[in-house]
Amino acid sequence: MEFHPRPEAGTARPWAFPAPERGRLDNGLTLLRCHRPGQQVVAVEVFLAAPLEAEPEGLDGVATLMARALSEGTDKHSAEEFAAELERCGATLDAHADHPGVRVSLEVPVSRLAKALGLLAEALRAPAFSDGEVERLVGNRLDEIPHESANPARRAAKQLSKELFPADSRMSRPRQGTEETVARIDSAAVRAFYEAHVRPATATAVVVGDLTGVDLDALLADTLGAWTGDPGASRPVPAVTADDRGRVVVVDRPGAVQTQLLIGRVGADRHDRVWPAQVLGTYCLGGTLTSRLDRVLREEKGYTYGVRAFGQVLRSGPDGAGASLLAISGSVDTPNTGPALADLWQVLRTLAEGGLTDAERDVAVQNLVGVAPLKYETAASVAATLADQVEQHLPDDFQAQLYARLAETGTVEATAAVVSAFPVDRLVTVLVGDAAQIAEPVRALGIGEVTVVTG
Repeated sequence: MEFHPRPEAGTARPWAFPAPERGRLDNGLTLLRCHRPGQQVVAVEVFLAAPLEAEPEGLDGVATLMARALSEGTDKHSAEEFAAELERCGATLDAHADHPGVRVSLEVPVSRLAKALGLLAEALRAPAFSDGEVERLVGNRLDEIPHESANPARRAAKQLSKELFPADSRMSRPRQGTEETVARIDSAAVRAFYEAHVRPATATAVVVGDLTGVDLDALLADTLGAWTGDPGASRPVPAVTADDRGRVVVVDRPGAVQTQLLIGRVGADRHDRVWPAQVLGTYCLGGTLTSRLDRVLREEKGYTYGVRAFGQVLRSGPDGAGASLLAISGSVDTPNTGPALADLWQVLRTLAEGGLTDAERDVAVQNLVGVAPLKYETAASVAATLADQVEQHLPDDFQAQLYARLAETGTVEATAAVVSAFPVDRLVTVLVGDAAQIAEPVRALGIGEVTVVTG
């Protein structure tokens, strides 16, 4: 029998987040391209500077309906024909609206990229916004709203936004509109919003995938490059203000066997130097099954299947225009709502008094930085992150620098950031559950005035 020596491991190669090449088309469209060898499914993300706060008064939801209507027929294809053309390409096209603007996402095999880019350009350049299709989309949205209100997690998020932000702030109201505002929207309103805010000069396209042998410049010139529009005017971005006075709001759901909890406040966005330390500390608090919150509430007490702490960027920009939601979320059984909240607050107090351990910090860095190569295996994940950076006014190397900063962040710095992010006396707590059973035990905790609202 012949024996072969065991192969030796090669030299470890450092991983870095892909660096895009930045350019601009003749029509003013900003372009980020990123060649990823082996990625035969190309991802394209287009960011349109059509923010929710630009929606006309009383028409909340028009940005969402415009985004959905972009692929529901054009000057060349009906809605059914457009869908069939996408299917022939093996492509998917999605769009959604959020506070910074509208994102349109395309995925397609590289062999069909030319055709798919043509369809994408068609949707952006000449959407039909027919009366019938917009009416159908309005009806669909009106059907969705009651289901969202019945979902405890969605209901908690809606209430927290209402609590944190001033009534005249767009952030205080549901992103996709209410029954009242959506019912007012017609095709004329959708087209007016499109014409006011959608143009190549204020848009950015991100193209990621294996571009070997692809003349991307030529493809873009014939597709997205043929889209025309006036330069448009820049919009002033109002500063974000929020009220994080410690208090509790119970959204009453009589008979509920569980309580949905969402505890939050507004904090620093990605432009703040504290962001990497905040990410690291928040992960130690509640980023995974072995984090502090789960160790106490799930493993020791059995109150929940899991509680998570996270930071979610709402809108990002320099000069105080950005903000993130810092939150803790989960659900507990109704009788243990008071004890679970008491233990949660004790976790926060213990963290403030004793800090994180070096072991917690090391595990968090390994999990956050070590998984990055797997997280960004697909072109779509790279394109989405690059587009996030665009809409948040961040430099193209932000993600790469973030991983470097995370690795450099020490235990003391991470502790200071997470304690600052979740101060025990400056948290707004929303509970969706049976008020008759949970309101009094929660009042007894002394974590803030308790108000009950109807569910």
